[in-house]
Amino acid sequence: MRQYFFGSEASTGWNVLRLEEACSNFRNHTIDIRDEKELDHVFAEYGSDIALVVHTAAQPSHDWASKEPKTDFTINANGTLNLLEATRQYSPEAAFIFTSTNKVYGDTPNKLPLVEMDTRWEIAEDHPYRNGIDEGMSLDHTTHSLFGSSKVAADVMVQEYGRYFGMNTVTFRGGCLTGPLHSGAQMHGFLSYLMKCAITGDQYTIFGYKGKQVRDNIHSHDLVTMFWHYYENPRPAAVYNAGGSRYSNCSVIEAISLCEEITGKKMNYRYSDSNRIGDHVWYVSDISSFRSDFPTWEFRYNLSDTLTQIFEALRK
Repeated sequence: MRQYFFGSEASTGWNVLRLEEACSNFRNHTIDIRDEKELDHVFAEYGSDIALVVHTAAQPSHDWASKEPKTDFTINANGTLNLLEATRQYSPEAAFIFTSTNKVYGDTPNKLPLVEMDTRWEIAEDHPYRNGIDEGMSLDHTTHSLFGSSKVAADVMVQEYGRYFGMNTVTFRGGCLTGPLHSGAQMHGFLSYLMKCAITGDQYTIFGYKGKQVRDNIHSHDLVTMFWHYYENPRPAAVYNAGGSRYSNCSVIEAISLCEEITGKKMNYRYSDSNRIGDHVWYVSDISSFRSDFPTWEFRYNLSDTLTQIFEALRK
């Protein structure tokens, strides 16, 4: 569906082929998660042998969701329900990992006391969220965007299957999830798309906030090891913020500067005063809850490592 959302350059079909060629024990099923019957066929085939379900399928863009709200909701919310129910019916002992989003908090982070710095917005030094936003932030009385709303529905449903049915479910509320094989597009995949523009010279557009809006970025390797730690010691209805935290974060203009440093080229970019609806001015994840439950987990890749890997992979 990424090709349908964002065009051919955003397709992950090439990566499916790579996996099939590289991994003899990898088997792909091209299934729409809205199709209950097709999902049931796969789950029925493996049944209780299924030990882990990692649900990363989504419509992931603010902007795109407003074009086709029904498509967005049926993928993000109904599709998640289909996967939860198939897991409950065929493999209830499996751990169920869901990639949610920090957009479930809507634009509440924009109400925090922020200070304008030379290259970024920052939170006040004495604020409780100085080390990042934790899972206690309210999901109510806020503008989520339609995408954020569909992800809230899925997020809460994953928790409910854990509480109501006692299944080992976890929702990871991600910041910017990225890595060297990310198929970035303008509407989704911040660092990957930015580096693509840095290499090709295509014009990049900064949307609002003077380009000082801050995102935390977590490398796919570090996120997957979070998944692995949960799989090894699962618990019902767990919820964790998952992002680069204070270890790996940047503003848009800081990321542009780093891209220019890595590529040795000046970027071609323009500024638009219009910010995206529900977009965050400053978002850094507090991951102390996950660290408390899984103290042996550690970051491996910082922002510079990640962007350098993206550059090398795109160039190749």
